Amino acid sequence: MALTKEQIAKRIAQELQDGFYVNLGIGIPTLVANYIPEGVDVVLQSENGLLGMGPFPFEGEEDADMINAGKQTVTFLPGSAVFDSAMSFGMIRAGKVDLTVLGAMEVADNGDIANWKIPKKLVKGMGGAMDLVAAAKNIIVAMQHTNPKGESKLLPRCTLPLTGVHCIRKVVTDLGVFDITPDGFKCLEYAPGVTIDEIKAKTLGRLVIADDVKEMAV
Repeated sequence: MALTKEQIAKRIAQELQDGFYVNLGIGIPTLVANYIPEGVDVVLQSENGLLGMGPFPFEGEEDADMINAGKQTVTFLPGSAVFDSAMSFGMIRAGKVDLTVLGAMEVADNGDIANWKIPKKLVKGMGGAMDLVAAAKNIIVAMQHTNPKGESKLLPRCTLPLTGVHCIRKVVTDLGVFDITPDGFKCLEYAPGVTIDEIKAKTLGRLVIADDVKEMAV
């Protein structure tokens, strides 16, 4: 069976390392804040001007003045800071963010990403994704493997307007974990109950299976 959004976020949380400054994009990436491993100390950054975000608040404890870039209410940890977006993007553009986790509509097997616009559909703005993919030291994509029509979102070439080129290093979907390599998507892990044949059938981009591919631990 494919992973839930929460399980995707939990698997990505395993990629966090002690001392990292991490930016979490809108959608599945924001859930990563709820699954930071015990003993791992990271600082979460939001491009609207927050440093030191905690997990989502419990129902009834929300504060409408404390929101992330996706307009979701968040909590602040001791020592957190609030500042303007100019300073926030200064941090991003200066390469101070160690890891960015983004959602995506499409990812190409060469590391291109499209995640900000579908032609002829209303979009309020590109947000901070273009700055993040241009400056972050490492970028992981959290996404569903296929779109609502069942079509692959892991492609040989993105068909939607690009957010960034040759910038994605790893993709975690509801079917597995994939590195971006010169040979295309390299499947490192498969979700419990998912077969390699299913992954092959739902991946249009170049795909190689790691010799030591294993079942994902979530």
